[in-house]
Amino acid sequence: MAIASKETATELSAKNGPAKDTPKIANTGSVRVEIFDQVYNLRGSDADYILKLADYVDGKMRAVSQQTSTVDSVRLAVLAALNIADEYHLLKRRLDAPAPGARQRASKLANALDEVLQDTRQTG
Repeated sequence: MAIASKETATELSAKNGPAKDTPKIANTGSVRVEIFDQVYNLRGSDADYILKLADYVDGKMRAVSQQTSTVDSVRLAVLAALNIADEYHLLKRRLDAPAPGARQRASKLANALDEVLQDTRQTG
């Protein structure tokens, strides 16, 4: 899903005033979200999904902020991105790895199928 940021928080604040507590879906199809006290106007095909992603990123940035003494939001964003990338790669590795014993079961099934096919050819 492609998500595009149309305006920065500063641009939005200048246009729309201070950010509100709840994200809004604008008439233009964009979604107004707040991530680590910054407001972003995002566009995408699924507003609920965008809100969910923004909430997840905000939570990651806040968790990193509590664990470090870093106040620079760019550094926090990079550290949060690294944590999210780590989660992604751990899950991907788990999904890509075959289940324990799967190869052995597949081999046994292939051998059994070969035997059945061979018997069918001989009697057929």
